[in-house]
Amino acid sequence: MARRPIALVTALVLLLEAPGIVALNAVMARFLEAQSMSLDGMDPDAMATGTRILGYVSGAALLLCALVALLAGLRDRRPGRLGRGLLVGCAVVHGVLGAVAVGLLGWRAFAFLMVVLGLIVLTLVAYGKGAGRPVAEKAPVPA
Repeated sequence: MARRPIALVTALVLLLEAPGIVALNAVMARFLEAQSMSLDGMDPDAMATGTRILGYVSGAALLLCALVALLAGLRDRRPGRLGRGLLVGCAVVHGVLGAVAVGLLGWRAFAFLMVVLGLIVLTLVAYGKGAGRPVAEKAPVPA
């Protein structure tokens, strides 16, 4: 089965996506600083700082999910409960972002997010229940 390459490709894509998310949030924070406008009385500096922190946290979460997928691919075993939870959460976030991105950014961004979502889900399904366990050898049935 091709589950090992799927997990490794998923890890690579998530690893490449993490710096992009950090950079995107840094650009948005820069726009917030340049505009220097408050939104319903909120401090613009606090919004810019919050945007930067969100970028760092999102990038770290993507790196953690990439590590989970990489370990699953290298060990050829399904991730533990926490790892599966991280991957499911990452898949949900990609689905929601894809729904928002189709309206704001267009179909290319939507397609990219759906490809990443598909890779994550495929990794989870490929390493489903019972995956990675050694098959017990059965003794031949006497005739």
